[in-house]
Amino acid sequence: MQTASTNICERMGRSQELSEFKGSTVIGCHLCNKFIREISLLLNIPQSIVSGIITKWKQLGTTATPPRSGRPRKMTLSA
Repeated sequence: MQTASTNICERMGRSQELSEFKGSTVIGCHLCNKFIREISLLLNIPQSIVSGIITKWKQLGTTATPPRSGRPRKMTLSA
Protein backbone atom coordinates (compact mmCIF):
# COMPACT_ATOMS: atom_id res chain seq x y z
CA MET A 1 0.00 0.00 0.00
CA GLN A 2 1.36 3.41 -0.93
CA THR A 3 1.13 6.42 1.30
CA ALA A 4 0.21 9.99 0.40
CA SER A 5 3.81 11.12 0.80
CA THR A 6 5.07 9.01 -2.10
CA ASN A 7 8.05 10.46 -3.91
CA ILE A 8 7.20 11.98 -7.30
CA CYS A 9 9.87 9.83 -8.98
CA GLU A 10 7.95 6.69 -7.98
CA ARG A 11 4.72 7.98 -9.52
CA MET A 12 6.17 9.67 -12.57
CA GLY A 13 8.26 7.92 -15.20
CA ARG A 14 11.32 9.52 -16.74
CA SER A 15 9.47 10.39 -19.94
CA GLN A 16 6.81 12.44 -18.15
CA GLU A 17 7.36 16.09 -17.38
CA LEU A 18 6.42 18.35 -14.53
CA SER A 19 3.32 20.44 -15.19
CA GLU A 20 3.78 24.10 -16.06
CA PHE A 21 1.73 25.02 -12.98
CA LYS A 22 4.14 23.19 -10.67
CA GLY A 23 7.09 24.81 -12.45
CA SER A 24 5.53 28.22 -11.91
CA THR A 25 4.93 27.35 -8.26
CA VAL A 26 8.62 26.50 -7.87
CA ILE A 27 9.59 29.89 -9.35
CA GLY A 28 7.08 31.67 -7.10
CA CYS A 29 8.59 30.04 -4.03
CA HIS A 30 12.09 30.91 -5.29
CA LEU A 31 11.11 34.56 -5.69
CA CYS A 32 9.80 34.52 -2.10
CA ASN A 33 13.35 33.63 -0.98
CA LYS A 34 12.63 30.00 -0.11
CA PHE A 35 15.54 27.58 -0.15
CA ILE A 36 15.66 24.71 -2.64
CA ARG A 37 15.24 22.22 0.17
CA GLU A 38 12.15 24.02 1.50
CA ILE A 39 10.57 24.10 -1.97
CA SER A 40 11.39 20.42 -2.43
CA LEU A 41 9.71 19.43 0.83
CA LEU A 42 6.74 21.72 0.26
CA LEU A 43 5.94 20.43 -3.25
CA ASN A 44 7.19 16.86 -2.68
CA ILE A 45 9.59 16.86 -5.64
CA PRO A 46 13.33 16.10 -5.65
CA GLN A 47 15.83 18.91 -5.01
CA SER A 48 17.56 18.20 -8.33
CA ILE A 49 14.34 18.92 -10.24
CA VAL A 50 13.73 22.12 -8.25
CA SER A 51 17.29 23.25 -8.97
CA GLY A 52 16.92 22.40 -12.67
CA ILE A 53 13.68 24.38 -12.96
CA ILE A 54 15.24 27.43 -11.32
CA THR A 55 18.34 27.20 -13.53
CA LYS A 56 16.23 26.87 -16.69
CA TRP A 57 14.10 29.84 -15.63
CA LYS A 58 17.18 31.99 -15.05
CA GLN A 59 18.68 31.08 -18.43
CA LEU A 60 15.58 30.97 -20.66
CA GLY A 61 13.08 33.08 -18.73
CA THR A 62 10.41 30.36 -18.88
CA THR A 63 9.51 27.09 -17.20
CA ALA A 64 7.94 25.59 -20.34
CA THR A 65 9.72 22.67 -21.95
CA PRO A 66 10.93 23.55 -25.46
CA PRO A 67 10.09 21.14 -28.31
CA ARG A 68 12.56 18.33 -28.76
CA SER A 69 14.59 17.86 -31.87
CA GLY A 70 14.61 14.64 -33.79
CA ARG A 71 12.55 12.68 -36.20
CA PRO A 72 8.81 12.68 -35.44
CA ARG A 73 7.08 9.39 -34.66
CA LYS A 74 5.68 7.42 -37.55
CA MET A 75 1.95 7.92 -38.04
CA THR A 76 0.01 4.67 -38.34
CA LEU A 77 -3.23 4.24 -40.20
CA SER A 78 -5.89 2.34 -38.33
CA ALA A 79 -8.69 0.67 -40.29
